[in-house]
Amino acid sequence: MVSRRTVRVAASLLGLAALAGLGYALRWRSTPSPCPYSQRRWIDLPRPVITRSRLRDLLDPRPGELILELGPGTGYYTGTIAQAVEPSGTVHAVDIQQSMVEHLRLRTRQQGHRNVEPIRGDGRRLPYPDDGFDAASLVLVLGEIPEQERALAELERVLKPGGRLVIGESLPDPHFVPLETLRRRARRQGLEFDDHVGTRAGYFARFAVPSATP
Repeated sequence: MVSRRTVRVAASLLGLAALAGLGYALRWRSTPSPCPYSQRRWIDLPRPVITRSRLRDLLDPRPGELILELGPGTGYYTGTIAQAVEPSGTVHAVDIQQSMVEHLRLRTRQQGHRNVEPIRGDGRRLPYPDDGFDAASLVLVLGEIPEQERALAELERVLKPGGRLVIGESLPDPHFVPLETLRRRARRQGLEFDDHVGTRAGYFARFAVPSATP
C-alpha cells in the first residue's frame, strides 16, 4: 500500500516538473529560435489538425510549379508537396540550420524525390529574386523567427503576383501565432487573407499576393 507521504512527494515532484516545463516554454517563447536539431524527433510526431493532406489541399501545388518551403526541418511536409509538383516542378526548402538541410537532403533522396532543393538560408533575407515562386508554405515556423513581419515581407517579395502563401500554426507550440494576429501582420505586408481550415488552437491560413494591376 502506498503511503500518504509517498503520494505527497510524488505530487510535489510532478508539480515541480510542470512548473519547470512551463518556465522553459515561456523562456523559449520570449526568445524566438528554431527547434534544435538534437530535438528533431519531436517535429516528426503526427500532427492531427495540421495534416499533410490539409496543407496540400489549401496550398494547391500543381505540376510544374516552383514552390518555396520555409523552415522544413526534417521534411515532415516536403515529400507531399514535391510529389504534387512532379514531374517538372521544384520545391526549394530553406532552413536556417545546416544540420536540418543535410538531414532533409538525405531524406528526400531516400524517398525518391529528386525535385527538392534543400538550402540553408534565413527567412528574413531569402536568397531569391523578386516574383519567382508560385506558392510558399511555412508550418510551425513563423513564431520562431525574431522578426516575423520582415519574414512575411520577404515571402510577399519572392512570390509572383497572385501567388499563394499557406501558414500553419498549432498548440502546444510555444511559438504559436494566433490566427487574428497573423492576419494583422500579413495585411501590413500587403498579403490578402483568402481562406483557412482548422480551429483557434490549430489551423492553416492561406494568403494571396495581389495580382499586378494592368
